[in-house]
Amino acid sequence: MEKLIRNSRSVCPVCLTNLPAELWQEDSGQINLKKTCPEHGDFSVPIWRGKLDFESWLGLSAPLAEGLGQSCPANCGICSEHESGSCCVLLEVTKRCNLRCRFCFANGGSPEDDESVDALKAAISDIVSKRGNVLLQLSGGEPTLRDDLPELVRYAKEAGCSYVQLNTNGIRLAEDEAYAKALKDAGLDIVFLQFDGTNDEIYKFLRGKPMLAVKEKAIDVCSSLGLGVTLVPTVVPGVNTENLGELVRYAAARVPAVRAVHFQPVSYFGRFPDKPESEQRYTLDQLMADIAEQTGIAVESFMPSRCDHPLCGFHANYIVRPDGSLKALSNISHSAKNRGCAVDNRSYVGKHWTRPAHEEPPATFSDEMDFDTFLYCIRQRNLCLSAMAFQDAMNLNIERLHQCTLHVYDKGTVKPFCANYLSPMA
Repeated sequence: MEKLIRNSRSVCPVCLTNLPAELWQEDSGQINLKKTCPEHGDFSVPIWRGKLDFESWLGLSAPLAEGLGQSCPANCGICSEHESGSCCVLLEVTKRCNLRCRFCFANGGSPEDDESVDALKAAISDIVSKRGNVLLQLSGGEPTLRDDLPELVRYAKEAGCSYVQLNTNGIRLAEDEAYAKALKDAGLDIVFLQFDGTNDEIYKFLRGKPMLAVKEKAIDVCSSLGLGVTLVPTVVPGVNTENLGELVRYAAARVPAVRAVHFQPVSYFGRFPDKPESEQRYTLDQLMADIAEQTGIAVESFMPSRCDHPLCGFHANYIVRPDGSLKALSNISHSAKNRGCAVDNRSYVGKHWTRPAHEEPPATFSDEMDFDTFLYCIRQRNLCLSAMAFQDAMNLNIERLHQCTLHVYDKGTVKPFCANYLSPMA
């Protein structure tokens, strides 16, 4: 027996036509998003598996208001219907890449496709004028294929971006320490490192070759330079879903060089192998439940975003004890259920993902630590776990899209991330 939870809007996964959509709950607690295209028929996709209570996680997040979202995402830019500011704006600086991954939201390109450094500087200035002192993510393709990337980092900081983050596979950072130092000297704040797991079988499947040693060398180089590293796994059912606990323990053992793990459950846009079946979906509540089971972390330490829609992600903070275990600093019972703002989220990311200045550790510390030791642990022994569950043409929920704070700059327009990369599943 199913019951209707709420109404929204979505798109046909074949023709991308905007459609009414409904969220239905099964007796098991699973939530399915359902929609019907007059031309291409009925579609249903799981968006929640019932591992956590759906309504409790949503909190006070309101349904999409009647009459809104009917022109999304075809006419998307940040319009008057949009409910959030920009926390992070992504700028693609190249379409080239030195990998050919099975799952990627980009489709690749050639050197001739690259914009000039002056054009990209103009784009950065436009971003700041339109969206303020955002966190700027330099992405691609693989942005380190540009020799002039340090120049762009320096320009972004001078233009007023609060933080500059590099989205990278880490290959050049591992192989060219001088280049990495040039990025640090230019003002780079955060390295957003593709890091899918702790064994090479995972990389062979997802990235086409063993890469763990390269990733570890990139972390070492960044650590020597004082660059904060966030590990970013693409989580694919049956590939690395059993490795989540090991990944968290790996990160905890490398604090403060590693500042965070930012999980990204696989989504199906851009380049992906095949049209996904239901069992290939990996929902946000599955991710939280699996991390909790594999680490012993209390699932109550995960909190929904107060900035984006609650179904877009979670965040949690921990102190890493000397034995590697995690002491939770976050608890959903303490989480405000009202919405926050993009500025707050940007401050949170900057605080937790950048590398602090070196400090000598206290002689001893325990759970009964004094205040000075606690402050040291917050700065030096903190590990942040977070997630972003991107949407594709099958599971796109425009209620979520309206609250997106992760935006992409595209030819003078700023768009929500999932709207920008949306692609049909013909």
